[in-house]
Order: sequence, then C-alpha cells, then structure tokens
Amino acid sequence: QVQLVESGGGLVQPGGSLRLSCAASGFTFSSYVMRWFRQAPGKERELVAAVSTPAVGGSTNYVDSVKGRFTISRDNAKKTLYLQMNSLKPEDTAVYYCNAHHPAAVRYDYWGRGTQVTVSS
Repeated sequence: QVQLVESGGGLVQPGGSLRLSCAASGFTFSSYVMRWFRQAPGKERELVAAVSTPAVGGSTNYVDSVKGRFTISRDNAKKTLYLQMNSLKPEDTAVYYCNAHHPAAVRYDYWGRGTQVTVSS
C-alpha cells in the first residue's frame, strides 16, 4: 500500500523557518521524481519544488517565489523527502503536499494528505 505522510507544518512568524518531511512507503522511492506542492485558500495548487531521481543526478527545481529560501532534498535510504523553508513570508501560508511522480509511467502518481503551514505574527 502506497503511503506518503507529511509532517513538520505549523505556525511560524515571518522570517522564521520550518522543515517539512514526507515519509514514503509502498513503492520504489528512488525511482520517483519527488515534489512539493502547496495550495493556499482560494488558489490553485502550485508546484513549489522538485527533485529528480538519483539515476539522473537528483537535480532540483523551484518556483521563482521560493528560490533562495527553500531547499528540497531526499534521503533515498530513509525513503524520506524534505523541504527546508527559511525566511518564511505570510504568502507562504498554505497546505503543503508531498507528491511522488514516476517519470516514465504517468499513471503512477501519488499524493500525501498535506500539512498546514501558517506564517503569521
């Protein structure tokens, strides 16, 4: 059974930091592109960051609004995805979702239930 379980969300003041984790099970973690999405109230789900598979070098990509502040990483031995978020802004407030996407078989696309991140003073 495929599972993606996010953790690490919460309430933080502007300028603060959070580290999100996504524990994966039930599939071959290292074969999947791993991504973080977010969805703010009244807005569409947005791709925040992605990390490719180790076979192609584990390259990373970010949406412009988080470049230089967020860092995505993966630990393939622990089957865990991370998102280090620094210098948080109120506009980063959203539910953050972990996504596993197979690069060669698009039907294999899995989602976690999300974790709430609220940036407010």
